[in-house]
Amino acid sequence: MINKAFSADGALGKAIPGFQPRQPQLDMANAVVDAIQNQTQLVVEAGTGTGKTFAYLVPALMSGKKVIISTGSKNLQEQLYHRDLPLMISALGFYGQVALLKGRSNYLCLDRLSRQLVESHSNEAEPTLLTQLVKVRSWASETKSGDLGDCEDIAEDSPIIPTITSTNDNCLGKECPSYQDCFVLKARKRALESDVVVVNHHLFLADVAIKETGFGELIPEADVFVFDEAHQLPDIASQYFGQSVSSRQIQELSKDIEISYRTEAKDMRQLQKVGDRLYQAAMDMRIALGETGFRGNWREALKSPSIIREIERLQDTLQLAIDVLKLALGRSELLDAAYERANTIKSRIDRVCDVSITGYSYWYETSPRHFSLHITPLSVADKFKEHLQEKQGAWIFTSATLAVSDDFGHFTQRLGLEPKQQFSLPSPFDYQSQARLCVPRYLPEPNSPGMAEKLVRILSPIIEHNQGRCFFLCTSHSMMKELGERFREHLSLPVLMQGETSKQKTLNEFMELGNALLVATGAFWEGIDVRGDALSCVIIDKLPFTAPDDPLLKARIEDCQLRGGEPFAQVQIPDAVITLKQGVGRLIRDQKDKGALIVCDNRLVTRDYGGIFLRSLPDIPRTRDLGIIKEFLSTLEPPKVNESDVSES
Repeated sequence: MINKAFSADGALGKAIPGFQPRQPQLDMANAVVDAIQNQTQLVVEAGTGTGKTFAYLVPALMSGKKVIISTGSKNLQEQLYHRDLPLMISALGFYGQVALLKGRSNYLCLDRLSRQLVESHSNEAEPTLLTQLVKVRSWASETKSGDLGDCEDIAEDSPIIPTITSTNDNCLGKECPSYQDCFVLKARKRALESDVVVVNHHLFLADVAIKETGFGELIPEADVFVFDEAHQLPDIASQYFGQSVSSRQIQELSKDIEISYRTEAKDMRQLQKVGDRLYQAAMDMRIALGETGFRGNWREALKSPSIIREIERLQDTLQLAIDVLKLALGRSELLDAAYERANTIKSRIDRVCDVSITGYSYWYETSPRHFSLHITPLSVADKFKEHLQEKQGAWIFTSATLAVSDDFGHFTQRLGLEPKQQFSLPSPFDYQSQARLCVPRYLPEPNSPGMAEKLVRILSPIIEHNQGRCFFLCTSHSMMKELGERFREHLSLPVLMQGETSKQKTLNEFMELGNALLVATGAFWEGIDVRGDALSCVIIDKLPFTAPDDPLLKARIEDCQLRGGEPFAQVQIPDAVITLKQGVGRLIRDQKDKGALIVCDNRLVTRDYGGIFLRSLPDIPRTRDLGIIKEFLSTLEPPKVNESDVSES
């Protein structure tokens, strides 16, 4: 059956114009069939272009079993649900039910919307927010899904979104007046009744870590679990198997207490006072933690007298809030829920401050307006393995980047996997003719002063010669900003920088211009699919080792040392190899693509471990001469603006 589906005159041949049978795709599909039939674990690294999505979709749909498919991001989730699944459903004549399920923060909460509409009529409310709320109310009467991503009247980063969606902490559950009309409840119900459910890793792991109150289980009876972009799983699992608390949660609690005072308990003036004090205590704590965009060691931070003072003040304010809310118990669902939330937040802060418990990393993170405190287990392998054993079924993990020098140990050990089969499928692309790799000569050592200036000087001629059509992927925000500013001074071409607008808008602008340089960091290293001549050069500033002061990395290094391992070889190098493979994967996306890859790091050829990186990359002809790269780029077809395909995948 499977062999027939993947033949030229089979289901895929009829559904996909120009479909050609590929042995690697068929090999993966048969391995998926085996895993489903025998309820085993399967790990497959499927290189770009192998067609891994259809290789797991076809066997999953044909199995007749309940299937959960988890993707790396909401964008991939949407693509799979709206594009790939319908194509296969039609091709195979599949009659089962399919559902798309996102986290609760994506769905409109009708109760919170009505409360915000009441609150927005106060003197302190901003008129623009009221306008947006009215637009959402109008949309709410028409939508069936309640997915705010479908509401075109508000931006995806609109400040009203957190106020009209629910969290685990503030959801009223069955006590909510809008419980029967709840969009989250309806989405969950559809998922429970469906044969195939598309989720994302964050949602899947949130569900594993804590079953959300009032909504039962997301995955009670599934038989097959497929994880696409599985390389992201270990880091995301670390977030959910730990604990965290943020100033955002405290300030949202503060706002709900104030709304309760204005709407339901106007005689309790102390509610307003305690709401104000909570908000201020969270702000003062943020100021005490210092610079923005920083990840720090919480154990070390707690040695600072000013931080100890502010955290004690925050705990005292939370205790006061608990005492005041206790007096208001029974007056409304919102006040009852606020009492529970205040207790939960205080207990989390107490736990985060008990840094004597071993086996965890304690760290904090700051943004311009907020902070978050985290406890992360040094290893998630035992917990993830325990979950796999509880659920049984078939577990399939796939990505274009899982192996390091053909070794899957780095990935499988982090999740405690014991796969029956694990293998790599080579990409069908002819890298010998389609690409060139250059590590330029005479580069300074990474992180040396003047590195950005040197890179701009030696690479500007190549970028100009190629008429832009180039991604410059950086390993830090500071390098991205410095390079972006310097290239704008040196180049006659447009220079785009990540963060100046939304990711998709930046991509669209890159495509429309047709001759731009895009300087970017983390978000553009993976999940970006630019095909054709719109992108023919990818430059990487240096090998993407995680910053040594990153608290999550420190935790994993500590865990490796406790097990008697060598952290640099077993943690840092494999992480950097996987990330580099993702960045390199942006260049060649189909069999007609051609382009040059430039990695500006001597260590790739001067250090022994450089061989591990090179062996993990596709077999691309290498040079150290930028002149050869310039010559190779000259042979490519001139750009045809707007004829290429771009998407996030």
